[in-house]
Amino acid sequence: MRNLRRERLKVVVRGAVQGVGFRPFVYRLATELQLEGWVSNSIQGVLIEVEGAGDIVRRFLLRLDKERPPRALIHSSESSFLDPIGYRQFEIRESEEHGEKTALILPDIATCDDCVREIFDPTDRRFGYPFTNCTNCGPRFSIIEALPYDRDNTSMKTFAMCTDCDREYHDPLDRRFHAQPNACSRCGPQLELWDAAGERIGGDSITNAVEAVRAGEILALKGLGGFQLIVDATNETAVVRLRERKHREEKPFALMVSSLAAAKDLSEITDLEERLLLSPESPIVLLVRKENAALAASVAPNNPNFGVMLPCTPLHHLLLHSLGIPVVATSGNLSDEPICIDEGEAIKRLHGIADVFLVHDRPIVRHMDDSIVRIMAGRQLVLRRARGYAPLPVQLPQATKSILALGAHLKNTVALSVGKNVFVSQHIGDLETQQAHEAFVRSAADLPRLYDATPEIIACDQHPDYLSTKHAAQFSVPTHPVQHHFAHIASCMAENELTPPLLGVAWDGTGYGADGTIWGGEFLEVNARGFNRFAHLRQFRLPGGEAAVKEPRRSALGLLYEIFGDELWQKNELLTGFAKNELSLLRQILEKKINATLTSSAGRLFDAVAGLIGLRSRSSFEGQAAMELEFAVDPMTAVSYRFELRGEPPIVIDWQRAVIEIINDLQTGESTGVISSKFHNMLVDVIIAVAQKARQSRIVLSGGCFQNRYLAERAIERLSANGFRAYWHQRMPPNDGGISLGQIFATSMQE
Repeated sequence: MRNLRRERLKVVVRGAVQGVGFRPFVYRLATELQLEGWVSNSIQGVLIEVEGAGDIVRRFLLRLDKERPPRALIHSSESSFLDPIGYRQFEIRESEEHGEKTALILPDIATCDDCVREIFDPTDRRFGYPFTNCTNCGPRFSIIEALPYDRDNTSMKTFAMCTDCDREYHDPLDRRFHAQPNACSRCGPQLELWDAAGERIGGDSITNAVEAVRAGEILALKGLGGFQLIVDATNETAVVRLRERKHREEKPFALMVSSLAAAKDLSEITDLEERLLLSPESPIVLLVRKENAALAASVAPNNPNFGVMLPCTPLHHLLLHSLGIPVVATSGNLSDEPICIDEGEAIKRLHGIADVFLVHDRPIVRHMDDSIVRIMAGRQLVLRRARGYAPLPVQLPQATKSILALGAHLKNTVALSVGKNVFVSQHIGDLETQQAHEAFVRSAADLPRLYDATPEIIACDQHPDYLSTKHAAQFSVPTHPVQHHFAHIASCMAENELTPPLLGVAWDGTGYGADGTIWGGEFLEVNARGFNRFAHLRQFRLPGGEAAVKEPRRSALGLLYEIFGDELWQKNELLTGFAKNELSLLRQILEKKINATLTSSAGRLFDAVAGLIGLRSRSSFEGQAAMELEFAVDPMTAVSYRFELRGEPPIVIDWQRAVIEIINDLQTGESTGVISSKFHNMLVDVIIAVAQKARQSRIVLSGGCFQNRYLAERAIERLSANGFRAYWHQRMPPNDGGISLGQIFATSMQE
């Protein structure tokens, strides 16, 4: 479907893009496409804004990368689609030199084409060298210890450059001029292959590692920002063994392939997805899998998508080229722990998981997971922001006090405001283990030290039991708790450059509500002072509390008890998934309201429906039931279940009629696909109905539920068709990874 609606595209291009004809190139491209806007040099890089029909604006974005001037090299290109503001022509503006200059640390950058050519050229002195880099690529954030970004302030300081490397480093005409990680096989980091006990294995390390993977063994590879576990993705036995050892039952594994052509053998790839795969950020991109993809079934069970990435370092290029097969490339850790960054630590923590270890002697300063991105509604949506993206800033409309935000409990990130810039850390993860908590504490200290900032306010979640919230007490400056769902909406507002008033839709699994219950199906009316709870999903109880999060059948039982009360225990046809003694215990929990938390969560409603229809009774990872309910959707089904809106703000969205209709559909043998579609469509109808009640023209969508592509795209489409303007995430995750940014933006609004 063509997109003719007028849109504004904002692009910040960083790299070797000044003094190389980049602005005239942008001018010619924009005027050729009849777009309005401007281009300017700034202390951040080249700033571009263009306006026009959505299809044309996306064509501009694709051509910007592919047709750039020969001497221009893009290290990072962050784009956002924003509201049009009515430009009437395209112009080259004067350079922006005003404002405080804040040091910007670039993310780690995928290997450039020139370096790739060198490592595969037998006549080049860097032939086969796995740590080849230049000014245009290589490690940045993962090796820097302090500013300024000089070699002595990185983990490369112990490697003295040889004569040849030193000459390159000091030659202004060489592309390695002041490349801080510059090295070669004579003077730089070296590879070794170790056995499971940490003993060196002789011979060529990459050749032996390749043979181990081909033999079905699990390789622990020390990459750019930490260890990865690698196995042959076509070997079912090897993939199953990795799942068993890593304690990762069903959560999909990411894939790494040697080239774009290899990615196209496995997945359907659009132009925008191809742009992401080939970008300097080189993230994992969620792609629709091909039915005939020749991979092990256990790579991504019950999932229509693959997470695919291309090699991002010379080491990965060399390994994948020699292997000639796709591999699973997953984080080097046990589930729920941060990834290992030190080889000694890896030998201990990955003992019993990895068979061999491909290690090197360049220290990793901070762990860096692979970023995860997908295309949604024709735009990039970052689901996990780490390598390639962190710590690039999001700009606030005006400078604020220095605020350190400690984020949420799950998918944690921390953030720091310096002037107008908010620097958001890499993905830290769930604060469920001691190792994860230690990584969080290090990151909370890392950002202020790195940017030489003294926080004046500590922003945190309102949940008193979150470890991130408790950590706020360690500081001697004022603490500003921010309600979880307001932080979600504020995060989306920040990156879409929005100010109040507006209506925020915050749907997720868990968040501490202002009334002490668990929120998660919220409509928040945002004003200059904060927010009002305008509407929410009807509450129900979760029998067993946290246990219900891992067992959708328990959420289903709580949902049914909310409808039928004590009559439920006579409806045996609805209780078939429970043993008698188990059901007796759960009945007591619900009737006595002991360890049976009240929730308005949309995420738990998804779980309950998945459990009710028998799609998923137990989940092995967060969001699994909701994901499988999304995957079951029959897109040809346009009808939906019914619901009611009750009372005055806060309006209660009563789903009881929908649940009764689901039960009736089950009894008449309706398909899972139709039931799932009618449920999703009902949720979209809810958004439209509440938006009409609120009489706000701008609707912000945030929270983990809006990672659901069907739900989000249908909501965006329907909101637009009904005269509303929808906003959703692009550069920051809609899940709790965006909470820290939201905490800063919400705090700055209320200061």
